[in-house]
Amino acid sequence: MADETPHESSTVKTPETEKKKDSWTSVLLSTALNLIIAIAVVALVQAFFVKVYQVPSGSMETTLNVGDRIVVNRTAYNGAEPPTGDIIVFRADENWSEELPEGSTSFLGSLAKGFGDITGIGPSNEKYLVKRVIAQGGDTVECCTSEGTLTVNGEAINEDYIYEDLPFVPGSLDCSTDPQSYRCFGPITVPEGQVLVMGDHRSASSDSVINCRYEGVAADDSCARFVKKEDVIGRVFFKLWPVTDWRGF
Repeated sequence: MADETPHESSTVKTPETEKKKDSWTSVLLSTALNLIIAIAVVALVQAFFVKVYQVPSGSMETTLNVGDRIVVNRTAYNGAEPPTGDIIVFRADENWSEELPEGSTSFLGSLAKGFGDITGIGPSNEKYLVKRVIAQGGDTVECCTSEGTLTVNGEAINEDYIYEDLPFVPGSLDCSTDPQSYRCFGPITVPEGQVLVMGDHRSASSDSVINCRYEGVAADDSCARFVKKEDVIGRVFFKLWPVTDWRGF
């Protein structure tokens, strides 16, 4: 009877297989390193220069719609007050909480936000809003003229960007009638170092003067809420998404 040779089940290592293994390890390490470098570069750019934000509410329709991705220039002002007419992103404190969307409470949502906090990529726990600057520190804002126009320092402002303004009918629903138009407020003087902001979708914007739009409000500026210049993240200069509506500001 012939001797039986035991079957070898293990793979025999050869120089060629070892070389392939080393090659794959090198590729994986190189890919991981490049990915880490890319994330670090993007994070640095978004932290100091430009950052992409998602529009959180409908207060800026139709200039900006809910879910639009916008690019913000973080170096636009360098500590100065943003000029009238600019669209800005700012950090929202408790005074603006009612317009902030509810955040995700899921594990994956929290994980994604944690990643966003560290890298500046994707969603984060940062609370922000998007509005248009109407007046700077020292300016006096009031609404309305007999035609229903907002004024800054006594001069009527052309606001051709407004979408669905609050009702105003000269002679029957204006600032002298009873009841008066909810468009009416002021005069309000903006504190130095702060700005007054409003939404383009004026009838659906919880903005700087929302608490001033009713009769009997205090004659001072205590009804208004402003944005401190240090809370301004930057100027919106480009709409990135949707691609069918790319535009600059």
